[in-house]
Amino acid sequence: MGKRTWTYDHIPGQNGRVVLITGANSGLGYQEALMMAQKGAEVILAGRDSKKMNAALKAIAQQAPGAKLSLVMLDLADLNSVAKCAQEVQRNFKRLDLLINNAGVMIPPFSHTKQGFELQFGTNHLGHFALTGQLLPLLLQTPGSRIASMSSLAGVAGSINLNDLNYERRRYIKMLAYGQSKLANLMFTHGLANRLKVMGSGTIAVAAHPGGSPTNLQQNGGFFFRRILTPLTSHPPSQGALPILRAACDPEAANGSFWAPSGLFGLTGAPAEVKMPSRAVNKAQCDRLWEISEEATGIFYP
Repeated sequence: MGKRTWTYDHIPGQNGRVVLITGANSGLGYQEALMMAQKGAEVILAGRDSKKMNAALKAIAQQAPGAKLSLVMLDLADLNSVAKCAQEVQRNFKRLDLLINNAGVMIPPFSHTKQGFELQFGTNHLGHFALTGQLLPLLLQTPGSRIASMSSLAGVAGSINLNDLNYERRRYIKMLAYGQSKLANLMFTHGLANRLKVMGSGTIAVAAHPGGSPTNLQQNGGFFFRRILTPLTSHPPSQGALPILRAACDPEAANGSFWAPSGLFGLTGAPAEVKMPSRAVNKAQCDRLWEISEEATGIFYP
C-alpha cells in the first residue's frame, strides 16, 4: 500500500496553505508544526500553556526562518475554550487547509474535564469532535482541505463501552480508558469521512497512529514503561510524526484512510496505509458514538 520509504522529503511544498495543529508545543505536535513550517505552510499552533507555546513558536521560527506562525489558546478539556479557539481562527483566517487533531492526554489518574467527562475521552475525543465541528465551515470552503486525527496503537487494540463512556459504573483502568478514547478518534474519522462523502465535499478525513514514540504523553507511565519498554519499541518523535503528515499531505491519501509505521507490530518504520480495525468501522457503534458526541458537546454536524 504505497511507498515503504516515505520520508520528510516526500512532503509536498505547503506554500499558501494554512495548517492548525493541536498540542503543537511539544512531542509529535511540535515536530508536525516544525516540518509544516519548513515546507512553507502558515502554521497555527494550538495549546493550553502560553509559556510553552511561545517557546515552541520561537524554536520553530529559528529553524524555519521566515515561517508564518501564530498561536491560539486551546484547552480541549474545556468546551468553552474549544469554542473560543474556533471563533478566533474563523475571525483571523479566511481559509483552513489542514486541521491536525494531534493533542491528547495519556493514562492520567481518574479525573474529569471542565464539563464533567472522563478526562481522556473528554479531551482526546470530545474536545476534537467539538473543535472540528466548529471549524468545518472554514474547512469546507477551502478546496482540498483535510482533517487528520491522531490515534494510537492503544486505539487499534482498544474497545469502547457506549453505555459507560465516563466510567461512572465500572472500575477505572487508565490504559483501557486511553484505548477507548483513541478508538473513538478512529470511529470519529470513519464517521466524518462517510458524512463528507455523502455531502459530495472535496474535504477528506484521515487518521494515523505514530507507532511507539517517546513523548511527554508517557510521563504517567512507570519506570519500566518509560526507561525500558519505550526505548526498545519506539522511534523518535520526528519519525513518529510522519504517519499523520503522510495522511495529511500525500496526494494519494484517500478519504477515510488510516496510516501507520510499516515495521513490526506497527511500532516503527516508514509510514504506510493500513486497514482500520473492525471496531472502528462498525456502523451501528459509530453512529451511536456520533449521536452521543453531538449531545455531549452541543455541536451538531451538517
